Formats: sequence, C-alpha cells, structure tokens
Amino acid sequence: MTIRLYDSAAREKRVFVPQDPARVTMYVCGPTVYNYAHIGNARPPIVFDVLRRLLMHVYGENAVVYARNITDIEDKIIRASLETGEPIADITRKFAGIYNADTAALNVLPPTVEPWATAHVAEMIDMIDRLVRKGYAYVGKEGVWFAVSQMNDYGKLSGRKPGDNEAGARVEVDPDKRDPSDFALWKFAKPGEPEDAIWGSPWGRGRPGWHIECSAMAAKHLGKTIDIHGGGIDLQFPHHENEIAQSECAHGQAMANYWLHNGFLDMSGEKMSKSLGNVVLVHDLLKDWPGEVLRLAMLSGHYRAPLDWTEDLLKQAKATLDRIYGALRRVWEAEGGEARDTGVERALEDDLNTPEALAELSRLATEANTAADQKDAVGMANAKANLLAAGKLLGLLTHTPKEWEHGGDADENARIDALVEARVAARAARDWAEADRIRKELAEQGIEIMDGPAGSTWRRL
Repeated sequence: MTIRLYDSAAREKRVFVPQDPARVTMYVCGPTVYNYAHIGNARPPIVFDVLRRLLMHVYGENAVVYARNITDIEDKIIRASLETGEPIADITRKFAGIYNADTAALNVLPPTVEPWATAHVAEMIDMIDRLVRKGYAYVGKEGVWFAVSQMNDYGKLSGRKPGDNEAGARVEVDPDKRDPSDFALWKFAKPGEPEDAIWGSPWGRGRPGWHIECSAMAAKHLGKTIDIHGGGIDLQFPHHENEIAQSECAHGQAMANYWLHNGFLDMSGEKMSKSLGNVVLVHDLLKDWPGEVLRLAMLSGHYRAPLDWTEDLLKQAKATLDRIYGALRRVWEAEGGEARDTGVERALEDDLNTPEALAELSRLATEANTAADQKDAVGMANAKANLLAAGKLLGLLTHTPKEWEHGGDADENARIDALVEARVAARAARDWAEADRIRKELAEQGIEIMDGPAGSTWRRL
C-alpha cells in the first residue's frame, strides 16, 4: 500500500513516508473563534479528516496524532470584545463550542490534540527569545519583528519573494519595521485594549503575533519536525511561509516534511465575500441539510481544485446519499460479511482522489442492489461490509438506513409511524380510499411510503 500526496513545497506528488509509523503527526490550522464559520472554512476540516481516516486505516487507529489549534487571541477577537463589551474568554469559548459542534455534525472526528493559543504564550515567548538571540528578530517601538532578510530561502513554500508581501490579510505594515516584509512576532499593547488581551514578556506587555502561535503549538505537541502540515491555500502565504521561517530558524530543522493545501470554495461562480453578500454559514446550512450532505458535496471535487458551491450541488449530494442508503437498507439485515479492499481505498491513496472514491462508493451500492435482487445472502453480507468500510474511510454512512430515511425528531417520526400503521390496517381491511388518503396526506408532507415483501416503510423526500 502506497499513499501519494501532493506536497506544495515540492510542487509534485510524493510517496508518503512518516518519520515514525507508530506516531504519524499532522497539524492543521484551526479557526479564529470570534464568529460563526462559513462553509469555505469547513473545507479544510473535512478534507484533512479524510486524510486522517486514511492514515488511521493504514497505520492504526491510535498511530495518528492530529492537532488542530484554536486561535483565541487575535486582532479580530479583540475588536469583537471592544464592540460587544464581552470578555474575550466568553467570546472564544462560545464560538469554539459552536465550531466543534458544527464540524462534528459534518462527521469530522475530534482532533487528538486541540491546543488553545492563550495556553501556549510561554512557549511562544521562548521561541521569540530564541529568534532574537540568533539574530533573526529585532525589537522595535511597536513590537518584536522577524527579519525576513536574515533567512536566505524565505519564500520557498509559496515561491514568492519578500518584496511580494502585501498589506492586509494579517500582514503587518508599520514604519517600525526595517523591511516591509518583516512580520510581527510580538505586538506591544495599545491604549484601550482589553486587559485580557495582554501578557507580560521580556520586551514589554503585549500579545503574540498570529504566525508564532501555530509554530509554538505544533512544536510543543507534535515535535520540531512534523510529518504533515495542512490548511487552505489562502494560508500558504503569508501564514505558512512565516511559520516555516520562524520554526526553521528557531530549531534549525524542517518544520514539516509534507505541506498540503486545499483549494478555494466559490459561491455559484463568485468568490465568497462579505462585500458580495454571499457568505453562507455552516451553522445555517445544517438547519436545512444533513451534515453528511454537506460533507459529500464538499468531497465531490478534488481537494486541490476550486469547488463551486451551489444549491444544485447539495441536491445532487442528497440524491446520491438517498440512493446509497437505499441500497444499504436492502442488505442491512445481512450478517457475517467480510469487507475487501475496494477502489475507495485505492482512490484515496492517490492524493485523496475523492471524486473517484465516491464513484466507487456508488458502484458498491449497485453491487448491494444486485445481491439483494438475486437474494444472494453471502453477496448481501459482503456488500454491506464493503459499503460500511468505504463509508468509514470517507466519513459517510454513519446512520442506519432507517435513521437516514426518517430524519426529523422522535415525536414527529412517531406520528408518521402511526399514520403508516393506520394505512397498513386500512389496506388489510380493504379500505382503499382510506389507505390512499393517508398516502396522499404523507406525500403532501414530503413523506414517501415504500411497500415491499417485508412490509411498509417510509422516508423523507
């Protein structure tokens, strides 16, 4: 078994070889918790959850150490605190909880380690001090800055030169810098900032820069060199570039052996942005769509390619899952099956080719239907095992077929069950008019009744 991953730093696919197969390490940049996450923010956790599941399948359930941080101190969080009057800790706890609940609804496994930035300020100060002592950083009037010119190969990840650094996107622009490309390691406190945003340091009261947070947390929990560092393509520059600069200059060794980046998500052909008014929140989407629908829609495109997020994409994802769960329902009672290596695993080994993996999952559903049509007990049992094994790799098929087809809450489902039973009784009494009335009533509520040899079942359309 060979896993090949596209390494952004090497600009090619590389065979994945972990430093220690018994401890495979992966760090993925997590959320800045001051507001709800939009659907574009959900692409990295879903993509790298699939990679994590593949690594666990290959190296063992407990062999993968996956860290996803919480950024709970940053300019946007401070701004939210000043605007609302809420303490920073209250804001960050609230939105971190919402983020974790929303990603759990997308079947994203919780990280092995979830470091919070504010719990690692001492490690950040230690790393900054090391950079200052080595001559890679200097103290100015506004804070402590990393001197980009002191790193000969700065820009090797993105291919951008120091002069390409632009204002905005959390890149500091200040006359206090020796060079416009230099970036903040430590920011001195400003008048009016909340006290809970300020820490003491050898250089003065203030707070860490954004980039140093991930460098310090990754080193503490995973080691100075980790196997895989992942995140969105928007983080490649400047964030990941600056992580490399800090970590490698402080430690004298590579920060990560493989760098993976997922592509952008567009809204109906346009870039998602507040100015266009097309920002869609995960929290809101989950009110209208099952999490697995959002997940399958996200996996329908290759992770490195842009993905156009549309209503039609969601409808197609729902229809696909309805078909696959329908096939699973037909073989659900079969027991004793044994899963084989399928095309799902082989597709994922090739740089997480999820479109091909989903095509294979659909083919497995066809196998299940064929076995059910032929009343092949062994084939049905194996088809069930194959579907569930493939679903585990992709983070899909986590419900029973009945749970999927019913959805809704328990009271509502009990009401529908009673109507279906009343229809069965009417049919038994040859009261066809009443049976048709109940079917029509349920159809108007989006409920389809399915009659079969084993009785009548129902599902939501």
